[in-house]
Amino acid sequence: MIKNQNKNQNQNNNQNNTKTVNSKSGEQYFYASPSSKDERHTLHVNLRGHDVNVQVSNGVFSSSRLDLGTSVLLKHAPKPPENGVFLDIGCGWGPIALSLGLESENAEIFAIDVNERAIELSEVNAKNAGLKNIHTEIAQNALENEKLEHIDLIWSNPPIRVGKEVLHEILLTWIPRLNVKGKAYLVVQKNLGADSLIPWLAKNLGDNFNVMKFASSKGYRVIEIVRNN
Repeated sequence: MIKNQNKNQNQNNNQNNTKTVNSKSGEQYFYASPSSKDERHTLHVNLRGHDVNVQVSNGVFSSSRLDLGTSVLLKHAPKPPENGVFLDIGCGWGPIALSLGLESENAEIFAIDVNERAIELSEVNAKNAGLKNIHTEIAQNALENEKLEHIDLIWSNPPIRVGKEVLHEILLTWIPRLNVKGKAYLVVQKNLGADSLIPWLAKNLGDNFNVMKFASSKGYRVIEIVRNN
């Protein structure tokens, strides 16, 4: 069963912000409860070879299309393991979590976001795709989820525009939860600091992690992080 574990959260906590690109109305996507009208419509997207119809809405990141950064990540990230605990940080309407769920039916996939509308959309889209292995959860509440204390794989288009301090806090909250040999793949726009983020991650994660540029495409970098021990 798809689980929306808890929709209540501390709206003032920015630690686990989602995408922060402004909407046309000036609203930011890291708001817990978007003020824009929830006007949903259907998009047809191809997620790593799977054709899927999804519901999107105002007040959620990339409500009119599959954004370029996520497209780059989905194109270049290697095939995920068949099972394990996977995490999508800042899930939006769910393209990354859906991709993982479609490829790894025996894995447990957690899609987290601070935005309640994003969580609702991810839940609806997973259900409509027939994916019972996707769990949606408000980001702040996910910190208390025991299953997310040991993670095998992270895929994320992280909220770069939220600012370095908050972004760094998000990354240092979740990446150290990787199991030994666990991996994270992050997509970051080059002109928003991808190349400087790589050495910062290497320094702050320490010797137990290898951090490298995995792929480059269309102005984006895919960063690979591997936990060695």
